Amino acid sequence: MKKITIAIDGHSSCGKSTMAKDLAREVGYVYVDTGAMYRSVTLFALRNGLFQEVRGEKQEVSDVIINEEELRRRMPEIQISFQFNPETGRPDTYLNGELVEKDIRTMEVSNRVSPIAALGFVREAMVAQQQQMGKDKGVVMDGRDIGTTVFPDAELKVFVTASAEVRAQRRYDELKAKGMEADYDDILKNVQERDYIDSHREVSPLRKADDAIELDNSHMTIPEQKQWLLERFYEKVKEYSST
Repeated sequence: MKKITIAIDGHSSCGKSTMAKDLAREVGYVYVDTGAMYRSVTLFALRNGLFQEVRGEKQEVSDVIINEEELRRRMPEIQISFQFNPETGRPDTYLNGELVEKDIRTMEVSNRVSPIAALGFVREAMVAQQQQMGKDKGVVMDGRDIGTTVFPDAELKVFVTASAEVRAQRRYDELKAKGMEADYDDILKNVQERDYIDSHREVSPLRKADDAIELDNSHMTIPEQKQWLLERFYEKVKEYSST
């Protein structure tokens, strides 16, 4: 059976990472969480003081800007990798050899990741790493621009979406299940802001590839999503293997 490349794109917190991880494990493919890669860059920037708060006359924070010049200079220091966790059955994210899977899922990182991911030099560096990871096919990769930029020739492309309210609730439930602080209204605002930034950025904006299959999973269970994706996978593998 020939191996294919699977690109799963979609809005934040729509469950595409869960779908991608489950599919990769089911069919024995390599899974790459590109969102975790941009979150790792964001964590690096936070830890190294590369965000600067701009205050108004009343000393209130009015904006947060990125020290782009310094981040660009330090990009070669950022190496992201994934290691399989036998306890969870899924890969964990490592930043320069340090396990950061929990650190990159905080709201502090969520609130900063979209502006980081919109930077052209950051995307160029991450895309290069992603393309290297998937050069031998047999890979499932999810993100915002996998089917349009990273792997435009992927044999199977899926674009996942769901309402902002449903996605915020899923994110809230996920954080609470991990014992982390969470506020639904803050999360909903974050989801809506990320949607806008991701869809309007100049470099590789979030959009559905012309040949992608769209899935609105607002009212689907995880098992239903898994079955749907498995069926699409086997259809594509059969089609690809017969050519």
